[in-house]
Amino acid sequence: MAALTATSVTSAAGVADLAATAVAAAGGGDTAPCGPGYVLVVINGDASPHTATIATPGTKNGHAVADGTLTVAAGDTGLIALGNDYRGANDRAAITYNGVTSVTVAVIKIGA
Repeated sequence: MAALTATSVTSAAGVADLAATAVAAAGGGDTAPCGPGYVLVVINGDASPHTATIATPGTKNGHAVADGTLTVAAGDTGLIALGNDYRGANDRAAITYNGVTSVTVAVIKIGA
């Protein structure tokens, strides 16, 4: 698993080139920082849709919580918030992909 780092985005600066910030999705999955303001961006340059799955390691009232999923259509870009529900034992979210052909990803931290 590759460890993604977050790019900070402020309301004043924004992101000049999100595609340039993105890196290739790792075939074995990625990890990412998570918590309030963190967002996973998935850019799908493939001709087929792809799904990112974010593990939800915790439970609520003793019951497993379903993993988060984001399906991104061919040629599209998707976003999913990486809230604290995805925080694993290493304080990072664990992300896997059903395929990584022409898929790039970025983590942004939205701040004031």
